[in-house]
This record gives sequence, C-alpha cells and structure tokens, in this order.
Amino acid sequence: DWDVRSLLLFLVVFILTLDYIKNRRPVSFPPGPWALPIVGNIFTVDHSRTHESMTQLSERYGDVYSLRMGQKWMVVLNRFEVLKEALVTQGDGFADRPDLPLVDDVAHGQGVAFSNGNVWKQHRRFALSTLKYFGFGKKSLEPVILGEFAHCAKYICNNKGRPFNPHLIVNNAVSNIICSLVFGHRFDYGDEKFMKLMKWFDKALRIQGSLWAQLYNSFPLMMRCLPGPHQTFLQILKDLKDFTREELKKHKQNWDPSDLRDYIDCYLNEIQTNEGKADSSFDEENLIMSVLDLFAAGSETTATTLRWAFLYMAKYPEIQAKVQAEIDCVIGQSKQPSTEDRPSLPYTDAVIHEVQRISNIVPLSLPHVTTRDIQLGGYTIPKGVTIIPNLTSVLFDKNEWETPYTFNPGHFLNEEGKFVKRAAFIPFSAGKRVCLGENLARMELFLFFTSFNAALHLLHACRGEACNRISFWHYTGTAAI
Repeated sequence: DWDVRSLLLFLVVFILTLDYIKNRRPVSFPPGPWALPIVGNIFTVDHSRTHESMTQLSERYGDVYSLRMGQKWMVVLNRFEVLKEALVTQGDGFADRPDLPLVDDVAHGQGVAFSNGNVWKQHRRFALSTLKYFGFGKKSLEPVILGEFAHCAKYICNNKGRPFNPHLIVNNAVSNIICSLVFGHRFDYGDEKFMKLMKWFDKALRIQGSLWAQLYNSFPLMMRCLPGPHQTFLQILKDLKDFTREELKKHKQNWDPSDLRDYIDCYLNEIQTNEGKADSSFDEENLIMSVLDLFAAGSETTATTLRWAFLYMAKYPEIQAKVQAEIDCVIGQSKQPSTEDRPSLPYTDAVIHEVQRISNIVPLSLPHVTTRDIQLGGYTIPKGVTIIPNLTSVLFDKNEWETPYTFNPGHFLNEEGKFVKRAAFIPFSAGKRVCLGENLARMELFLFFTSFNAALHLLHACRGEACNRISFWHYTGTAAI
C-alpha cells in the first residue's frame, strides 16, 4: 500500500518538476503572471471578458507580457506603438498563424484566414484581386448593397411601426452581400437554409471565443475525446462545408469561364488556369475553406457594427440629428447614397468611424505566431510563440484618444470640421495580415448607415405618421445589442 502511495507521490512530484523545468520563462522572455502547473494561465484570464482582462494585465506587467495556456506560451501586445512595431515594422516575423487544433481539425491549413506559407500567399493575393474586381471594378457591389437595403427597408415597413429586434434582419442583409459575392445570388430572409446558415455562424463564433475553445487548443488529445460545445463547433464547421460543397456542385453544372459571375466562378477559373503547376494550391477544398473565411470575416462583424450604430444613434439623438441634417443637405431625399458622397459627409464618416472604434468588434484580432526570434520591447520572443494583438488597448488608449470611453465623433474631425483618420484607428488590425475585407466592410457600413438615415422619411411613411426620425433609432437601437 505504501509502495503505491510512494509511487503516486513520486509521479506527481516528477510531473510538476518536469512541467516547471520545461515551461519556466527564459531570462529575456516577457514577464507575466505566475502560471499554475499543467494548465498555466488558462484560469488567470476571465474568458467572459477576455480583452478587458488582458488589458488589465498589461497595467501590471507592461505592454509586452506573456501567458502560458496549457503547455503553449503566448505573448500579448498592447498599445499602438508596440503593435505598429510588431505587425508593420517587423511584419515578416509575425506574418504566420499559429496551430489552433480547434480550427485545424476542420480546416487542415486550408483557406486564407488560418493558412500559412504558399497557400496563404496565393489565396490572399487571389482574394484581394477578386474582391477588388467585384467591389470596385465593372461589377461593383455598390448596387448590390443598395438593392439589399431595399429588401431590408421593406421588411422594416412590414412591422408597421411596431418595435422589433434588428439583430436578425441586419445579419441577413449583410450576409446576403457575401452570398451575392460568393454564390452569385441572395437568399430570401425566410429561407430555411439561409436561416440555418446564419444560426450556425453565430453559434460557431460564440464557441470559438469561449473557454472551451482555449481548452481544446491547449489539450487537443484529451478534448477530442470529451463531449462539450467544442464538438458542436466541429460539427457546425462540417455542416457549413457541406452547404458550400452543394453550392459549388451547382456552379460546376453551368460554369462558363467567359462569364465569371461570382467568387466561386473566379476560383474555378483559377483552378483551371493553374492546373498542372506544381506549386499551385488552388483546389476545391481550399475553395470551400476560403468561402467560409469570407463569411466569417465579412458578415458577423459588419452586422454587429451596424447594430452598435443603431444603439448609439438611439442613445445620442443630438448626434443622429446632425448626421441626418448633413445627409439631407448633401444627398437629399430623392436619391440613394453613393460611396462617392463620402468625402462630402465628414461628420457622418466620423460617426461611423467612432462606432467602429468604441464598439471594438474584434478586440483581440486573430492570433499570429513568430516565424523567427524577435526583439521587441526589450525582450526576446522565440520563434513559434503565439502573439495576441490586443486591439482594445489601442482603440481605448488615453494617449491616443481625447475621451477614449466616450462616444465622441470629434475624435475624427479637425478644427475645421473635416474628417481626419487617426493612425491608432486599427479595428481591422494592421500589417501583412490586415483584414482582407476591409474595403468591402467600409463600403457596406457607409452605404447601409447612410441609407438608413436617408430613408427615414420613407420608413416613417410606412407608419402613416409625420416624420419623427429619432423614434426609428429608438425602436431599433433599444433592441440592437
């Protein structure tokens, strides 16, 4: 009996000693909170408010500090100058994504968001050129966005002035832009497949930001065998891939390389063009993951930003009134807004940027990994360490913004009332991995936001009332978030 106890005690001491020796911080490594044996700092961070928790830790440990998640080290970067130095000045050393088992078990290093090396370079180049072609070329997405707003406005009119939650309708409208871009068609808001698609993405994103995801990425061998939300996430990803595979099958049946209708058509053309080339990474599985990456990056974030805009317009009616007055003066009530109107709407543009800043939709961006040993902030970060760019610390930095915790469009206006973009405005991150859908998102936010304001007289006419513009924002804003 004592031999068994002694053996167990020896094993425990041995494992703890091995864990300490293996995972102790090197002398030149960034400092950080003390880590528990085996699990590290997984429970140091409050995963219900991760970005706030990590920002608070920076106040104690500095702008560059470290955390150990299970057996893996990560370094959290805070403040604008630090992120600029890492992601822009030394961008080559931070260009890759780390191995994230929860994503890798489904993505297998494919697509554009979490791929590396040749796959990432080829797919990012292709995605940027294709988005530019459909977003700003001869097949501009601007009429698609404005057409989708018309469907959205019709839905709002059908509520006949009753309060409603804009969550679903805004998500549907924004997601239909991606559907038009990728699949070449939109879905009716009541379409069962479309509704299911929206619910899948919403649920998957929530799980991906939870403690369950961190546990899976830290202990994949164990978590693969255990039930929990992480298994739901994996199943959702498989269902989304099957959905995309069906759309791909339909495209292949009537694909015409002389008439490229959408992203899938362009990708099929790329597969054919690169057929036989040894270094080509273009294939149907990479296409499917690229489509899912576009959906994840280009729908939920933009839709959530718009819902925050509803909320802030409801909370600050005096700001909404100034936006409305500027739009009425520049655009009037007889024509639709256009991206060409943006330079003539400095206050409206400032309000949109302030919504993006203070709503802080992707507070920790996506993780990076060092591709070589890096010198940063007086510390040495070895190759292969996960990097977390804390965008929250930049967007709310009191040294960069006059009133960081107050909704203040003046952050983006000079003394003459002209729009000024601030260097520390980086909601899309920065450097080589900056969000590839930034231009599309900016177009959508501007056109949807100005269209809602420009069409308020129509929306109120649906109620048979005199135009009371503020009440629309009250009805939608109070239910927005």
